[in-house]
Amino acid sequence: MMLRDFKEEDGNSIAGWLRSEEELYKWSADRFNKYPLSGDDINLNYAPQIETGRFYPLTAVDDKGTVIGHFIIRYPKQDDDSTVRFGFVIVDPSFRGKGCGSEMLRLGVEYVKEHLSATRIDLGVFDNNESARHCYEAVGFKAYAERECEMPIGTWNCIDMELFPGNA
Repeated sequence: MMLRDFKEEDGNSIAGWLRSEEELYKWSADRFNKYPLSGDDINLNYAPQIETGRFYPLTAVDDKGTVIGHFIIRYPKQDDDSTVRFGFVIVDPSFRGKGCGSEMLRLGVEYVKEHLSATRIDLGVFDNNESARHCYEAVGFKAYAERECEMPIGTWNCIDMELFPGNA
């Protein structure tokens, strides 16, 4: 597996992996609020963020170049380069449960170490997404806070997790 920059055509693959409204919200929290989602919806959301230079959408591909996963890295605060946030983490359903998510995120941690100045990575995961939480724990993320999030389909508990790449 390797990471490469997100391409517009990746949006269709990613949108196709979201098989239910619940999966959409587990993946994107309240950032899209539209199901079904299209590749164009993803591209339209990403384009202005990419222009900021503080938003890095990455796609995981296998040895044959098949798109198998995706996530973004962003600086959440305009004036703070010490922390980046992973988000929109998703793996093609046919590759889930095989360690691909953990491998993809380990590559993401290496990306942060090699290309960005951050010394801390954080992310949020809903407690109703146990497989994702286990994936993040396998990479070394540790819970540091919990909060309630009002989603269009209910109130969900979000667990914020962090990792310090220098220790990973």
